[in-house]
Amino acid sequence: MKKNAGQLSRRQVLAAAGSIGLVTVTGCGSGDDGGDGKDLSKKRDGAMKNYRAGQQFKASQPLSFSVLHNNNPVYPMKNGWLFWKELTKRTGVTLKPVDVPLADYEKKRSVLIGAGDAPFLIPKTYHPSEVAFVSSGAILPVSDYVKLMPNFRDKVRKWKLEPELDAIRQSDGKYYLLPGLHEKVKSGYSLSFRTDVLDKHGLSLPTTWDEVHDVLTALKEEYPGTYPWTDRWSTNTPFPCGALFSYLGQAHGVKAGWTYDNITFDAKARTFVFTGATDGYRRMVEYLRRIVAEKLLDPESFTQQDDQAVQKLLAEKSYVISANSQELVQNYRYNLEKQIKGAKIEMVPVPLGPAGPVVLGGTRLENGVMVSSKALESDDFVAMMQFLDWLWYSDEGQKFCKWGVEGVTHTRSGDRFRLKPGISLMGSDPDAAKDLQKDYGFFNGVFTYGGSWDLVSSSFSPDEKKFQDAMAQREQLPIDPAHPLQSFEQEQATLWDTPLKDHVIQNTLQFVLGKRPLSQWDAYLAELKSKNMQQLVDLHNKAYERFKKENG
Repeated sequence: MKKNAGQLSRRQVLAAAGSIGLVTVTGCGSGDDGGDGKDLSKKRDGAMKNYRAGQQFKASQPLSFSVLHNNNPVYPMKNGWLFWKELTKRTGVTLKPVDVPLADYEKKRSVLIGAGDAPFLIPKTYHPSEVAFVSSGAILPVSDYVKLMPNFRDKVRKWKLEPELDAIRQSDGKYYLLPGLHEKVKSGYSLSFRTDVLDKHGLSLPTTWDEVHDVLTALKEEYPGTYPWTDRWSTNTPFPCGALFSYLGQAHGVKAGWTYDNITFDAKARTFVFTGATDGYRRMVEYLRRIVAEKLLDPESFTQQDDQAVQKLLAEKSYVISANSQELVQNYRYNLEKQIKGAKIEMVPVPLGPAGPVVLGGTRLENGVMVSSKALESDDFVAMMQFLDWLWYSDEGQKFCKWGVEGVTHTRSGDRFRLKPGISLMGSDPDAAKDLQKDYGFFNGVFTYGGSWDLVSSSFSPDEKKFQDAMAQREQLPIDPAHPLQSFEQEQATLWDTPLKDHVIQNTLQFVLGKRPLSQWDAYLAELKSKNMQQLVDLHNKAYERFKKENG
């Protein structure tokens, strides 16, 4: 999208719009033309005339919209869910779910879109998977229509999410996915320690990676026949120990493990670089190599099944393991307390490393909704966008999707929610007769994501609240700026990207396990160059410079 002489840049438009509460590049007010000059005046059947942020959406006539529904086997879809009934009661809209099993969701979604049979609303889409559907015109450039979505715009403005949205724009300057919006970064994984064992030997929970090494060393001295730390999340993932590498990488200021991406923006140099060749990545590898060499981390961590790792913890063959809050409470602690008298285990905030108290940027956007281009042909398109805005982006819509109906599924005092007696959520009450997800259809991943920190944290266990509150105090690293590739560039990048990533993963593990000496790091860099590392970096930097020039 090239600018005409005197035209404001996209960033200037966003800034100006933000000052009046309208983050949009296509005008304001529900009755204005849509993106690309499309007239929406004849597509307002059922729409509200003056729909505003914080207002309950209620269609002026009964409407129905089709939606792709990701059927999670943990809570299989039921037509009789209170969610469907109450949604229609509140909004006048009946959703018609096109049910797809979770295991086949992405494949089935592609088939439906390719055949022109996709529902109007296509949620549970993770960026950048929407990119595959842009060139065909099968999905809408939704950024052209966010003027119809006051709640979405309001959250973008309040939470200063413009940079995150810029990062998902395509080469035409538009974005094709309405992502879930978070007020704050939500962290997931860190190390957990048997605190009763630490207490027994006068050890404190570590706060830095140097202290992690010291604690592991002390445990090794007390239990020389064990590996103090065994880990998991190594199978069914391209990056073994994906959780560990993710949060250890974060402490070194690099994307690794589950968050690994070949391309990283160097904020100081103002240019894109190759992640697996950076000094930060090398320091992360060196740290982990030391831990393995000193027999503080079980080398089987990188190949074993999750159950094997957990069994070692329960059998007291190890005392440290990666965790998330749910695994900590429902798996580790529950089973340890049953088997070992006085056993206690805690998860620590991600230990600090060379990068300081930071969290990786870019994680305030979640999976989101694509809109089929066919929806624009409908006479009730405006109402559909208003409905989408209320259900996924309004405070009340998000509370409804997550907790259900006050007085029926929960009680509420301010921002505190409490499930009604006899209702469980993710095992919160094993003896409950009903389940909020399975029996009522709330807390469904298709509709429940994003939101204010108060809402997101309203379902935290005490352990998770303590962990998340600590992580929320840390500085978010800048996100990579927009650098969308054109379709032919994307094809070329894909050819280079996969073999490079495979080489990084393979050699990361070889270095860490000592199968390749770190003295060969320069040889490893040369191998990356032979696999078109520099060409890939140059391609992304070219796209970055082009986007800056064309969009301000």
